[in-house]
Amino acid sequence: MALLEHFTHPVYTVDTVVSRMRTLDAALPERDGIAVFNRVYLAVTEEVGRRLDTGEFADPAAAITLDVRFAERYLRVAEEGDPPACWRPLLQFRRHPGVRPLQFALAGINAHIGHDLALAVVDACRTLGCEPAELEDEFDRVGDLLVALEERIREELMPGPDLLQIADPLTHLLGAWSLDRAREATWSAARALWALRGLPDLAEELADRLDTAVGFAGRMLLTPLPD
Repeated sequence: MALLEHFTHPVYTVDTVVSRMRTLDAALPERDGIAVFNRVYLAVTEEVGRRLDTGEFADPAAAITLDVRFAERYLRVAEEGDPPACWRPLLQFRRHPGVRPLQFALAGINAHIGHDLALAVVDACRTLGCEPAELEDEFDRVGDLLVALEERIREELMPGPDLLQIADPLTHLLGAWSLDRAREATWSAARALWALRGLPDLAEELADRLDTAVGFAGRMLLTPLPD
């Protein structure tokens, strides 16, 4: 699969993306790993829609394009299969009884932020005919929403006070991954991919290496744990 394959169809609306995620939510078992992540992502996308309605984005067209191109990368995996390497651990372990819901949620965020967002920035730049720097404000605003949501996810999905014990394996897994660091790396990757757009072989190689590295991190996040 060509990771840098560009989406050529018109940009959907945010409402269309929300509708597709709600359809997935209704169809998937509650404990399924993709379902856990889908609920998280649905909440983020609904919040983006609300903020667009209230005029919080300085460039609504750019924000919509980035948000929708970003979502399309995940929806292709959830609806059609044939996932890139970064999503394969979550699909493989999505029904494993030893993986906790918080792990599913963070593994999905890892794949989507660590890999898909960089490619979505490139997609959006091609669609809009702009440079990545022109999307940095929208990138940061969406990222800020994700940080706030990640904090809420940790509060809602933590298994209980035992998590505070340093010996709990989940404590170590959570401490090994940071959304802020993932965002920073993603922005650098997006800029590099855009700079290499005239060298498609090198750009595809960089995207492939990014995909593999993010998939490795996702596999670690999904390590089955004892009850």
